[in-house]
Amino acid sequence: MSDTPPDHLSIDPRSPYFDQAALERGVGIRFKGAERTDVEEYSISEGWIRVALGKKMDRRGRPLTIKLTGPVEAWFERPADGAAEGAATDGE
Repeated sequence: MSDTPPDHLSIDPRSPYFDQAALERGVGIRFKGAERTDVEEYSISEGWIRVALGKKMDRRGRPLTIKLTGPVEAWFERPADGAAEGAATDGE
């Protein structure tokens, strides 16, 4: 897996942009200069994030979301499994 997070990622397993491997590594999001931990979905190239709208639910029991536009930055919080081991052996 590369060290760059996907351009478009969702935490909803029903979404075509869901990626379990990327979510397990942890993805940090900075939106308009502030770190956000409540992001449900994001798109870096289109410049938007989708966040839950309080505790409101739709008729299917999923949280209502709102789309916010602005500059989006994403990064992995943990290195890939193979990358951490490879870096340790290169220095020896």
